[in-house]
Amino acid sequence: MEAIKHYGEDVFSEKAIRKYLKKDVADKLIATMKDFQPLDPSIAEDVAAGMKNWAVDMGATHFTHWFQPLTGGTAEKHDSFLQPTGIASAVMDFSGSNLIGGETDASSFPSGGLRSTFEARGYTAWDPTSPAFIKRHENGATLCIPTVFCAYTGAALDAKTPLLRSVQAITRATDRLMGKFGRKRAHTSITLGAEQEYFLIDREYYLRRPDLLQTGRTVFGAAPAKHQQLDDHYFGSIRPRVLKFMTEVEHRLWRLGIPAKTRHNEVAPAQFELAPMFEELNLAVDHNMLIMEVLRQTAENLGLVCLLHEKPFDGVNGSGKHCNWSLAYGGKNLLSPGDNPRDNAIFLTFLSAIIRAVDLHSDLLRTSTAGAGNDHRLGANEAPPAIVSIFLGDELTEIMNSIDSGKRSRSRSRAKMRLGVDMLPPLPKDNTDRNRTSPFAFTGNKFEFRAPGSSQNCAQSMMVLNTIVAESIDAICDKLDAMKGDFNENLQALLQRLIRKHKRVLFSGDGYSRNWPAEAEKLGLPNLRTTLEAIAPLKNKANRELFAKYGVLSESEMESRHEIAAEDYERRIRIEGTIALEMARGMIRPVVADEFSRLATAIGQATKDGLKVGIAGLKALSLKLGAGLDDLHVKCERLEKALTRSGSGPILAAMGDLRKTVDKLEHLVDDSRWPMPKYREMLFIY
Repeated sequence: MEAIKHYGEDVFSEKAIRKYLKKDVADKLIATMKDFQPLDPSIAEDVAAGMKNWAVDMGATHFTHWFQPLTGGTAEKHDSFLQPTGIASAVMDFSGSNLIGGETDASSFPSGGLRSTFEARGYTAWDPTSPAFIKRHENGATLCIPTVFCAYTGAALDAKTPLLRSVQAITRATDRLMGKFGRKRAHTSITLGAEQEYFLIDREYYLRRPDLLQTGRTVFGAAPAKHQQLDDHYFGSIRPRVLKFMTEVEHRLWRLGIPAKTRHNEVAPAQFELAPMFEELNLAVDHNMLIMEVLRQTAENLGLVCLLHEKPFDGVNGSGKHCNWSLAYGGKNLLSPGDNPRDNAIFLTFLSAIIRAVDLHSDLLRTSTAGAGNDHRLGANEAPPAIVSIFLGDELTEIMNSIDSGKRSRSRSRAKMRLGVDMLPPLPKDNTDRNRTSPFAFTGNKFEFRAPGSSQNCAQSMMVLNTIVAESIDAICDKLDAMKGDFNENLQALLQRLIRKHKRVLFSGDGYSRNWPAEAEKLGLPNLRTTLEAIAPLKNKANRELFAKYGVLSESEMESRHEIAAEDYERRIRIEGTIALEMARGMIRPVVADEFSRLATAIGQATKDGLKVGIAGLKALSLKLGAGLDDLHVKCERLEKALTRSGSGPILAAMGDLRKTVDKLEHLVDDSRWPMPKYREMLFIY
């Protein structure tokens, strides 16, 4: 109960705003925060003064513009409130200009050619729709102001700016379509609930694994006899040390106003999940970035390490970030079936728009999940495949088929169905079983996009989803504008054509089936299995025109995203290859060579002493070790040569071959002498 009493205490919330600001100023700021009204610049000085007073009362001595550069993480530069007023005298000061904008060095952040190294200016600008908050540390606290980050030219150098642009795009499109149903203009709310998966291991093991330290994943490691085969970890009893960690995480998140709701053991040993409640999209994205930071910091404080890599351990489940996305208008969820014909017509229209969007732009959704870590995860151990399809469930699929055929579903008469006139059968929220192999699944009143990786900023995926759905909504509106006659009949005919044309993306089967890739290829659905394949759509002319049309990303911003993603991927693979070579030569080879030498000495001594027993066993083991040592040498040479070449393909192939050899040797060398923690230790002792 004590923790709940402090919920939101470290947030410049509506309660704090009304306490520290004059009523008229507070009203204007809250209207911007809650209803997305344009910010009145005249209130900046008053807001800054009130925000500073609140922050100082909360123990803050510094402030920072907190932003999300194209590194996948967050960034901050701290400035103190200190303002000298004379010799040995000072006050705490914070101006409106300090609040609204700031300047930082943009040269060392990824820009993909949007900025030259010698052109260092970068600007941060306050995002008033996401409230300021306090970040606490052992010796104090800092006021954090969520901001966008752009270049001197105005080009977006961050993840937040395009996300906010996409929110505007889908808001305008939704207003337009709802107007055709005779609805008064209302607030469009895009919501997100991002489930966060992660691993926990003991910090002592982490520090003894250079691969984990450098890359976030293990490049070597033999599978333990027992890992997740017995399904005994999933939803199992939470161990005391982990429960203590989870409790501390929740208390820190609650102080930040982050509605952490669910915690549980995941499928793989040492894997867990945290799920918050739904929030407005922009705020939910900010909160997910904070969740990842709090997970890492809390683990460190407790002698643990939180691994957010998509596949830190080979052979067991990877970690994702399931993004539960929904759309509401005037407080009513548009993805929830209604109680009357018109509401059901609205529901089916938006559902059809999303189906069209995913079918036409599944390549872009896959692009938004691209990354070296996610390449290891997608399509394996309960992660969805790289082929993006939609799962609707049996009942909704049947209704879509009935719209396609123009007839009622099997549970009713075979008479014609007329949208807006006849009432659809009531649809319960959970009208079907779940399909965990589907990357994009309807789950009652939302869509769950399961392909994003655990370490990724979900702003990218949500920005793409908003934009392609906005385009589909507008396409429906354009068609309706061109049609004459009865609105309901026109809508019926239009949705029928849409479903007939785009139903290929609907798939309710097993995404892991060997037949699905071939079937998807026949249907024309892209299968972009690797990062370099997945980011190629960013160079597609039609895709660039789409994002430019909606003002979400310019052509140069699209090009920059492609360049940054390609460079990041190649660099990560090269780092992984380099550390694998260093570990193989500097840690593993000396131990194997020494083990082989000891055996050879033992065999020689035993033979000299005339022993008859044990010699065969020693020779058999020495032969295996010797062969492994030779193989290790050859494969290290191959990896070294691959690292001198351009391209990631040869490096990945050489790393994979080297891993097979190292993992075999792990079972041959004296357990006490193996130079790094094994899977059976890291996954079960935490």
